[in-house]
Amino acid sequence: MTELALILAVIFFILGLAGIVLPVLPGIILIYVGMLIYGFMTQFATLDANFFLLQGLVVLLASGLDFVATAVGTKRFGGSKNAVWGSVIGILIGLLLFGPFGIILGSFLGAVIAEILQGKNMNIAIRSGFGTLIGIVGATALKIIIGVLMIIAFFLSRAS
Repeated sequence: MTELALILAVIFFILGLAGIVLPVLPGIILIYVGMLIYGFMTQFATLDANFFLLQGLVVLLASGLDFVATAVGTKRFGGSKNAVWGSVIGILIGLLLFGPFGIILGSFLGAVIAEILQGKNMNIAIRSGFGTLIGIVGATALKIIIGVLMIIAFFLSRAS
């Protein structure tokens, strides 16, 4: 049963890592689900409650990373406070209208539209929108690192 649990966990880890890059799958959440499946199937013999609580906290923090990184990227590229809010609202609307790929389109357009509505010229508006894209790329890179660290922690905790 332990071998099957480990195989299923690894499948979820692979899907989770793929999901970080492909916004169709909930990446970090799938990694955590793989850990939970392993825990349930092995009756939590090698991983304790503290491990799962800590990993759950990491999942919660990583889930907000897209919003924070987008805001930071927008500000870093000269976007106004309204552009930051426009990018966050754009992410939400983009998700509703276009699914996971709406994160990219929505954040860019949200920042650009907010800047234009504020009377900024098109170059400044596009620069702010570009900042949101840089933020999303940064968030993706950080989530890959977080996902890999979660998986490493799983195997180290399981081995001890």
